[in-house]
Amino acid sequence: MPAWLNNPGMLLIIAGCIIPLLPYRARMVVLLGAPAAGLAWLWQIPLGTTTQMALLEYTLTPLRVDGLAFTFGVIFHIAAFLAGVYMWHTRSRLEPAAALIYAGSAIGAVLAGDLITLFMFWEVTAIASALLLVIRGLRDAMIVARRYLLVQTGSGLFLMGGAAIHIHATGDVAFTHLGLDAPGSWLILFAFGIKAAFPLLHNWLQDAYPSASPTGTVVLSAFTTKMAIYALARGYAGTELLIPIGAVMTIFPIVYAMLANDLRRVLSYSLNVQLGFMVVAVGIGTELAINGAAAHAVTHILYKALLFMSIGAVLHQTGHVRATELGGLARQMPWTAAFCVIGAASISAFPLMAGFVSKSLILSAVAEEKWAGTWVTLTAASAGALLYVGIKIPYFAFFAPNDQIKADPAPRNMQIAMGLTATACIALGLAPGLLYSILPYPVDYQPYTVDHVVTQMQLLAFSGLAFWLAWRAGLYPRPMRAVHLDTDWLYRRVLPALGHVGERLFQTANRRFRAGAGSLADTAMTRLRVRYGATGVLSRTWSTGWMALWVAILLIVYLALYY
Repeated sequence: MPAWLNNPGMLLIIAGCIIPLLPYRARMVVLLGAPAAGLAWLWQIPLGTTTQMALLEYTLTPLRVDGLAFTFGVIFHIAAFLAGVYMWHTRSRLEPAAALIYAGSAIGAVLAGDLITLFMFWEVTAIASALLLVIRGLRDAMIVARRYLLVQTGSGLFLMGGAAIHIHATGDVAFTHLGLDAPGSWLILFAFGIKAAFPLLHNWLQDAYPSASPTGTVVLSAFTTKMAIYALARGYAGTELLIPIGAVMTIFPIVYAMLANDLRRVLSYSLNVQLGFMVVAVGIGTELAINGAAAHAVTHILYKALLFMSIGAVLHQTGHVRATELGGLARQMPWTAAFCVIGAASISAFPLMAGFVSKSLILSAVAEEKWAGTWVTLTAASAGALLYVGIKIPYFAFFAPNDQIKADPAPRNMQIAMGLTATACIALGLAPGLLYSILPYPVDYQPYTVDHVVTQMQLLAFSGLAFWLAWRAGLYPRPMRAVHLDTDWLYRRVLPALGHVGERLFQTANRRFRAGAGSLADTAMTRLRVRYGATGVLSRTWSTGWMALWVAILLIVYLALYY
């Protein structure tokens, strides 16, 4: 087998390429079979395994399986399988294909051992994920897809530039720890930061995820940002610059999440917050912190997928996703409501839920390294999750008063996917050892101590009370039909305004140029007509005498110059 086929991600990519050619039932078998087979393949590869191949003068490593890569490879395969179950009902040929290629390229990236292979898979994820937006076929989605693809390929260009500088300076293509002192490392960090949705680089996420189909959003939420977290953990573990960046990520999206009316946009902002926890953990860089980042990536993929699944099921059944248009669906979609509550409890870090286990690892790692301010920030952000997601999403989707909206239960496959994901969230919360067994480093940690549980329950109780008081006092933002801009203000307002100003300046300059050029042209044509026209000086017939005189004058001048 060629070395480049040894990466399990290639199995999903190949399956994605052939799936549009198959009949419906065969497509669905491949959609679920490829991730299951890829996971079985990865599971039997011993840790420490690498495969290499020659490309020009470089030695590439298309497969590297160590503890960190194994963790992300496992959860990416599971996410692809759950997403396949969720989209089982779709008749589209292209959406399952794009989902498999996207998942396969993300798996390929986390199992890549060199910068060149990483870059190739990095760009495939950009194209395949953009297809998930285009497939919906709506005009707005097409516009969003263009912006999304521009940002994602821009990340790839920074990665390519940084990798080229690094390889030229060191002659080494291996993707290992880089730090900020390595050649090209700042460009590579910027590339990773775009996909990890760093502050001011984040709005592609809130722009794109709510624009995809209900099934497409579930797929999008799983891979790109977590692939970037893996890349940060691989290349920049212990880089303290990441700690304040991650801390800011956990705070600034909260206001936008509370203001947002589109519930998928709320979930997109909350995704930024959870990424901040992982970025902080990578910045801490200890074994406990890296375990925390990897564990939180695993649990976050699960509970965020569950929340997107539940809201996607609501959108699929009702055609609505805005809080102002929903409510009262708990009786009509009871299983979906129950699964949504489980997802909300997990993201809010309720004890016995997966989110509690992974957040405890990160908070303990931060406390051990004595980053007190950061610990307070993360603790506040963890408690705040109940305010802007844990209560808001289930309440406005399923429990708010609304007698006008009607819906049937979600399709059976959607309910099965939500049930499997909810079971995983509970299982990892009840038995943390299941999670610890796939983490990069050995784990000697107990999340269920009296201090941890009591402190977390106090925080949740305080958050619940704060929500109730703010709601009763009218201080909690009520959903309303409005567009709340953050950094997308730059390309929605500023850039178009600058474009209009530039267009007007160009038109004015063009008019003046044309007027000035026309005047010069008229003058030149007049002078040409005077000299060369039918009645011009040079068109007149001269006498022989005048010609002889001018020849004599020119001859005298020539002789004078010559002698």
